[in-house]
Amino acid sequence: MYISIRQATIQDTAIVSDVLLEAALWLQQSGRTLWHESQVSPESISKDVANGLFFIAEWAGEAVGTMKFQLEDLLFWPDISQEDSAFLHRFAVRRHYSGGKVSSALLAWAVEQTQILGRHYLRLDCDASRPRLRAVYERFGFRHHSDKQVGAYFVSRYEYQIPPICKMRKS
Repeated sequence: MYISIRQATIQDTAIVSDVLLEAALWLQQSGRTLWHESQVSPESISKDVANGLFFIAEWAGEAVGTMKFQLEDLLFWPDISQEDSAFLHRFAVRRHYSGGKVSSALLAWAVEQTQILGRHYLRLDCDASRPRLRAVYERFGFRHHSDKQVGAYFVSRYEYQIPPICKMRKS
């Protein structure tokens, strides 16, 4: 299974919204509301898609996951240096493809991009009451940083320390 990651274009807004909505409805059906439909509608995400913040994971031409990759997060991470990190939000995988491969591909891509940008941390947050999701991040290598109340959300904040790029010396 080869999963490719690409930047979403404005034409992909409905696709990104659909992946996010599927995740939102699944969580809602299991009694764990995270995003309301209005928060993941094409209208509510179109500006971020147009600004190049959303990325799509594809397998065999089908969108199987999405995430928002940004270089600043003053809402959830106001207490750290923004220049040192990249941040993930709106991380979602279609239910049919849950199980790790898609989420690992998205996370690995984000780590690589963070490294290319010369930043030292990839940071994300999730609902603190979701142990299975937290375990996914921890198995990948994220370290629990702290818990924080942000508006109506009580989140666990995670960080992944980016290894430096090794440069080969010429002999």
